[in-house]
Amino acid sequence: MKKIHFVAVALFCASIAHAQKPSQPTLGFRSVKTLKANGLEFKDLNKNDKLDKYEDWRLPQESRIKDLISQMTLEEKIGFMIISTTRMAGDNVFQANAPRTEITSGFNEEDLIQPNNMFTRKPLTVPMMSSAGTTKGVINFNLRHFILRANTSAKTIADWSNNLQALCETSRLGIPAIVASNPRNHVTVDASVGLSVGTTIFSKWPGELGMAAMRDLKLTREFAEIAAKEWASVGLRKGYMYMADLSTEPRWQRTEGTFGEDADLASSMIREIVLGFQGTKLNKNSVAMTTKHFPGGGPQEGGQDSHFDWGKYAHYPGGMFDYHVKPFKAAIDAGTSSIMPYYSAPKDKSMEAVGFSYNKAIIQDLLRKKLGFKGIINSDTGPIDMMPWGVENLSITERYKKALDAGVDIFSGGADPALLLETVKKGMVTEARIDESIAKLLKEKFDLGLFENPYVDVENAVKTVGNAEFQKKADLAQRKSIVLLRNDEKLLPISKKSDGQPTKVYFETYKESSGRGQSQGTSINVNKPKIQNPNIEFVSTKEEADVVLLWLIPSAGGLFSSGGQAIELSLSKNKIDVVHVNEILNAKPTILAINFTNPWVIDEIDSGTPPEGKAKSILATFGTTQDALLDIVSGAFNPTGKMPFTIPISEKAVQENKSDVPGYLELNYALFKFGDGLNYK
Repeated sequence: MKKIHFVAVALFCASIAHAQKPSQPTLGFRSVKTLKANGLEFKDLNKNDKLDKYEDWRLPQESRIKDLISQMTLEEKIGFMIISTTRMAGDNVFQANAPRTEITSGFNEEDLIQPNNMFTRKPLTVPMMSSAGTTKGVINFNLRHFILRANTSAKTIADWSNNLQALCETSRLGIPAIVASNPRNHVTVDASVGLSVGTTIFSKWPGELGMAAMRDLKLTREFAEIAAKEWASVGLRKGYMYMADLSTEPRWQRTEGTFGEDADLASSMIREIVLGFQGTKLNKNSVAMTTKHFPGGGPQEGGQDSHFDWGKYAHYPGGMFDYHVKPFKAAIDAGTSSIMPYYSAPKDKSMEAVGFSYNKAIIQDLLRKKLGFKGIINSDTGPIDMMPWGVENLSITERYKKALDAGVDIFSGGADPALLLETVKKGMVTEARIDESIAKLLKEKFDLGLFENPYVDVENAVKTVGNAEFQKKADLAQRKSIVLLRNDEKLLPISKKSDGQPTKVYFETYKESSGRGQSQGTSINVNKPKIQNPNIEFVSTKEEADVVLLWLIPSAGGLFSSGGQAIELSLSKNKIDVVHVNEILNAKPTILAINFTNPWVIDEIDSGTPPEGKAKSILATFGTTQDALLDIVSGAFNPTGKMPFTIPISEKAVQENKSDVPGYLELNYALFKFGDGLNYK
């Protein structure tokens, strides 16, 4: 019996030992040697022919981080705290009237998109992002965080990413890079640098407002999981997204990037987005999220944006500050890796009137202590030298000190870390404080598995990005994002005429034509799409039509075209010729589709009694494709979308609104309310 007992114990111990044996991860490397230990393999990142703790993937992260920090010089640490816009050879994304590196094969002229992919402000107001050459940034400045804004092919991005990681591998400690991007998966009107990359070769989904209009959290999660696979396949492992801001101020020029005005809906959307991109915790397949812009950039004074001196204040006339924080709580609960404060300074006597990146009460007391956020605080682009609201009188080193004291871990917008280094060398900030931020930044890299394998399979990237399976899901989302607001005379869906003949439809798309930020006048496109529908025949003139389909695409000109003038939401102030539109409305039965990047005021075309300008059939789009719109109009898809914000009844209502209060809570405000939406049943 004793012998049997001994054998059983031995077998049990052997099984435990086998179960606890670490699993060899896939190692990606180009130039460093590998080390063997106990039949396992490790990368000799610092080239010293021995296994250091930070190279030992078997050890707890805390041990690896502590060891690596002890080996980093102050210069290496400071470079690690800068995230810089990086460039590709031939990439003209910041240059007016210049072609991009490569026109993407996925671009479709029928998409709702204006390629405003650049800053377009007047001289002296353009905060150009500092950018060092990538090699110089890595070798001379010790940079390991980069923002890629180029719009090019999957192969180009993947090759470039691998080359970047190979360069980092040759450095003294072999610390890999992490590459971030703004959104790349949405049809958008304002694709200015820093907001969105616009239409790309990645799967093409509705704009963020359209995602919210779907009211489909399961599909939202699927979107994030799909996008994460696409991003990770090309080496993009960090997202400068998504916006948890609430669009309670209808004039705010960044409304298009939000999930609408309702805190509960935005919270649900942000939760699914974070969990979809990251998983329940960061891992080798994750894309780390940077939720922005804390504590909510929506309630801007007059709708002006805090990229500008004339828009530097956030205010809370309705006393709803906590309402705007709610979606960030959801992001924290879901595990968002980073949070980005906005430039704005609060216009509130209870808070220090300095930009949120400098605001200790906001970052330390609220975000860290009260909300329990333990991740990375990533400044927005340029609060130190371009948008230093409330601290203009401080020197650059004093601004760095104040931001570090407030809790910022990494600074966006610069490329040369010299002045941040000077701040520490002068004793204004301790190296121990720097180490706190370095530990958080390293943890993200270790969580993502970048120290073991930062490289990507280029062939897999080409197969993954924008593939047909992914786009099929995105096409469904495009259709679910469209909202039917009015169908008074049952023009929708279009059916055959009483004599059994197809209905003749004149389809006109009406928008401002622009190229690289420069207006080229109004563009009226007559569309004759080839759809297989026996009920519809598209014709070339409105005179021969039974029904007109008119798709309006208003535009405020883009965020960076602002000059500080008062913002108006009437269609005539946003590139729409209302005389032309009313002529059509009065001449023929008309289905009016309007793309909403803001809650436009439509009383110029929707006033009076029929037939004097009243629109009888109205659809709302939020960044979608022509095919999706036609599937709604033809009845191939029954509309299910719901409004993500409230449409104000007049300019007077807009001017009298409280910037921090959602439109559906404002009295005498709404033409269409948040949540409105009809269907054909």
